[in-house]
Amino acid sequence: MKVNIIGVPEHFNLPWQMAIEEGAFLDRGIDLTWTDIPEGTGKMCQMLENNETDLAIVLTEGVVKSITEGNAAKIVQEFIATPLQWGIHVGAKSNYQNIEDIKEKKAAISRFGSGSHLMAYVNAQNEGWNIDELKFEVVHTLDGAVTALTNGNADYFMWEHFTTKPLVDDGTFRRIADCPTPWPCFVIAATESFIAKNSAVLQHILAVINLYTVEFKNIPSIDKTLANQYNQKLEDIQEWLAMTRWSQQQIDSKTITTVNDTLTELGRINTSLPYKEIVM
Repeated sequence: MKVNIIGVPEHFNLPWQMAIEEGAFLDRGIDLTWTDIPEGTGKMCQMLENNETDLAIVLTEGVVKSITEGNAAKIVQEFIATPLQWGIHVGAKSNYQNIEDIKEKKAAISRFGSGSHLMAYVNAQNEGWNIDELKFEVVHTLDGAVTALTNGNADYFMWEHFTTKPLVDDGTFRRIADCPTPWPCFVIAATESFIAKNSAVLQHILAVINLYTVEFKNIPSIDKTLANQYNQKLEDIQEWLAMTRWSQQQIDSKTITTVNDTLTELGRINTSLPYKEIVM
């Protein structure tokens, strides 16, 4: 059976690539086809809503917001149990040196409803800024953010710390701070139609990926593999591995409540859905 899955082209998702390459899904009669979506969670939520994919590895806050707004999808499992470290970046040649310098400045975001958009609100709340004064420039991708920060169309950009580290190292960006998510960062989501028609297939997919993620950190030289595949420095990957934990469990109701309460407080959703309407 053919199943489509999407995710960002980042180091978190290497277990999926390995399981596909090693035929672990095919062994169970599942032709799992992976597609990279560099635009991130906002684009992936749209693809779930349009039934352009069956499954997606998405940011928790983004998919909760999307489901609340009527997307017929559900969280089927937590994928990364630890927070995401969002680096706050400015153009290397800009005059901005610290967080206060970017207050009331324009944030580059991949799209509205994306992690880069929602986390700009979380950061503003953390800093005590007026969230109604936030300004945004849609840049779609990391490459788009490089262009926007370099030519001054936007002033700062929030993206995963380690994914953007090579751009900090080569002098394209300067990182002025980090802002971790207040919740586990990535979940596996599926369309309701896929869940309804293929519950047994879904359980097989989860069983396979959980076998891979539970052993992932113990794979010999996995740090070198990750560094090579994602153009990262070995010490950066080792730091990232030390702070990252994959999950094999469903996300808990307390976490969903925290996400709901935060998004409501920030004015990103009007009403929060109960746990049972967000998760499978």
